[in-house]
Amino acid sequence: MGIHGLTKLIADVAPGAMKENDIKSYFGRKIAIDASMSIYQFLIAVRQDGNTLTSEDGETTSHLVGLFYRTIRMMENGIKPVYVFDGKPPQLKSGELAKRAERRVEAEKQLVAAEEAGEVENVEKFSKRLVRVTRQHNDECKRLLRLMGVPYVEAPCEAEASCAALVKAGKVFATATEDMDGLTFGTGVLLRHLTASEAKKLPIQEFHFTKLLEEIKLSHDEFIDLCILLGCDYCETIRGIGPKRAIELVRQYKRIEAILQHIDTKKYPVPDNWLYQEARQLFLKPEVVDTEEVDLKWNEPDEEGLVAFMVQEKQFNEDRIRNGVKKLLKSKQGTTQVRMDDFFKITGSITSAKRKQPEPKGSAKKKSKPAAGGKFKKGK
Repeated sequence: MGIHGLTKLIADVAPGAMKENDIKSYFGRKIAIDASMSIYQFLIAVRQDGNTLTSEDGETTSHLVGLFYRTIRMMENGIKPVYVFDGKPPQLKSGELAKRAERRVEAEKQLVAAEEAGEVENVEKFSKRLVRVTRQHNDECKRLLRLMGVPYVEAPCEAEASCAALVKAGKVFATATEDMDGLTFGTGVLLRHLTASEAKKLPIQEFHFTKLLEEIKLSHDEFIDLCILLGCDYCETIRGIGPKRAIELVRQYKRIEAILQHIDTKKYPVPDNWLYQEARQLFLKPEVVDTEEVDLKWNEPDEEGLVAFMVQEKQFNEDRIRNGVKKLLKSKQGTTQVRMDDFFKITGSITSAKRKQPEPKGSAKKKSKPAAGGKFKKGK
């Protein structure tokens, strides 16, 4: 879920903290990508006739199609991606996970009813609600990344927290995820829609954390309390307090403890045993990867290994896989150039970024990738 309503709130009260960019703007950038979120996107989006793609033996392959081709697309545009995989979920998230399980049970019932009624659109809708990223999906994606020569990091806990830690340590430029709690964890730059389908033509949304705090007039600690009031994965919210009221209260009273002393709890009932303090600590001091131990290397792709895995095991078309390898090799030659701003030490955060001249955008549109589906299978 991330942080409920945060994107709209930023657009309303801190528009200077967000902008839209083309993928070409990130040439030469190292970017930490929330792997589980991306894999979930691929499982939802890469489909044929409303169903996930499968190999001849019935195993799902949508996640491999998405990861292979969208990673190539990023690297063709000069991006150096590093995927960060979730570790164990924090104990505080157990309540949210239980709610998701309940929603899946309900979706299963609605799917059966839709199938019996022959409601095609509802069948597809409820099928997507049942999608979840499994250990097998993660393991297969890690294997694919190793063969492609793309680094990945296994986070001890939440991927977004470790992505933010990599940004803070200067290992990467930004966190790429659809969940806005990357900002709550303090990532300097957050990107949305980076791994979205090229066919959707979604501009990449870029959020700058320092500029956000400046425009929203809050400290990081106060911003965390605001996010808890808006709604996060780790605790409940105070019923009746929406985004506008939440930011007014945080600006006035600074901390949730003071807010609780001044609000009418009959009008705004506080949850029993509300774990907001524990949620705050999780955002302030999350369990993250040891960034000093992270050594990011983009290696040469293993062409024969990719053919063995993707063609022989997963029944992808061999010509397409070998063509993808050629693109990977070509992209590695292109990214040896250094960004002009990498020659300079940037002090401050957003003001320096504002002075930087925007990179020219190419006018020619890249050809869309062929639709997924059975075309990826061997012999088709």
